[in-house]
Parts: sequence; structure tokens; C-alpha cells
Amino acid sequence: MKVCVYIRPSQRGGFVAMCQTLPGCIAWGETRGQARQKLEEAIEGYLAAVGDFVPATMIEETVEV
Repeated sequence: MKVCVYIRPSQRGGFVAMCQTLPGCIAWGETRGQARQKLEEAIEGYLAAVGDFVPATMIEETVEV
């Protein structure tokens, strides 16, 4: 399964990784790689808890303001 994840610098240092498709899947790490690895573990746990149910995929669009 492929999901879109976002990784950004945290205001408290380190990095925050999140998956908006799966509510509540968020992880923090000292490095981008660590944040991503922890998020992958969170996603695996999420999917194990909910079984085959995955919320409808969000449609990503870019807007110019």
C-alpha cells in the first residue's frame, strides 16, 4: 500500500512526519529518516488495528494564492 506522507521540521527541533490519509498517524524524530521510520511503524500499527478499513483517499491539489 502506498500513502502520501509529509515530513517537516518541528518547531521544537527534529522532524515531524504525518500521514493525512490515516487520521492520527504522526511521528517525531531527531532526523528526517528517524521520523519517517517511526511513521512507517505508526502506519503499520494503524492498519493492524483497523484491519482492511482505510479512509477514502484525499485528493491532493495545488492552489496559487
